[in-house]
Amino acid sequence: MLTMFDDDESVFEAMRAGARGYLLKGSEPADIARAVRSVAEGDAIFGPAIAGRMMALFARRTGRPFPVLTEREHAVLEMIAEGRNNQAIAHELELSVKTVRNYVSMIFNKLQVADRAEAMLKAHAAGLGRNQA
Repeated sequence: MLTMFDDDESVFEAMRAGARGYLLKGSEPADIARAVRSVAEGDAIFGPAIAGRMMALFARRTGRPFPVLTEREHAVLEMIAEGRNNQAIAHELELSVKTVRNYVSMIFNKLQVADRAEAMLKAHAAGLGRNQA
């Protein structure tokens, strides 16, 4: 959905109606094109401001940050926030490095971040990984 309405009620009504994406009309054309392609491939896309509000709402309801993540993805994000690389995460969780790469990719997509540094910043802002170096 491409709209000028960014109030919570409009977002949730669109989701209830089956929208798999929600961008505001002020979005960059490249972002709109990327969103259309992503939704066509089965992803759900929300603009950063909308996604942030949705995550905050779900966090209040679930009591943990990033409720869009599975338990395993949350564990991997916690380790990313601690500064661990994929090899260390794979060893700790007894997974293959390829599996960890897949989890990292899913986390980046769900959190709408471009790289590990951005994921770490979001995780730190949510209070993850602060007890480690």
